[in-house]
Amino acid sequence: MLIPKKVKYRKQQKGRMRGKAYRGCNLNFGDFAIQAVDCGRLTSRQLEAGRIAISRCIKRGGKLWIRVFPDKPITKKPLETRMGKGKGNPEEWVAVIKPGRIIYEMEGVEKGIAIEALTLAKHKLPVRTKIVTREGYRDAK
Repeated sequence: MLIPKKVKYRKQQKGRMRGKAYRGCNLNFGDFAIQAVDCGRLTSRQLEAGRIAISRCIKRGGKLWIRVFPDKPITKKPLETRMGKGKGNPEEWVAVIKPGRIIYEMEGVEKGIAIEALTLAKHKLPVRTKIVTREGYRDAK
């Protein structure tokens, strides 16, 4: 799973997800991609589940890029703990997703297989997404 090696601060505040993604919203590496339509948070487990679904469908044929990284710690307090006594310990890592952000990119596979693989990965994600293609992509053999 994806987690940062080292962070400056162990705990972060929640923050707000407002606006659109102005960076990371274009196809830079591949010919097919999954683009977020809503805002949300993706955990490292969800990203890994999507990656496995894509790689199993394309049978290690093409190349896959994960364009987001979970670098925000989410804290949780233990069960049956009374209110107060400070913030909980970091339990998981998430990537904050804004509308327009590219999550996965791939190339080197045919269009039908790519769309099938990306559809399987879409079902693993908690945000609404769409599949985008590059204009004039080249069909791989």
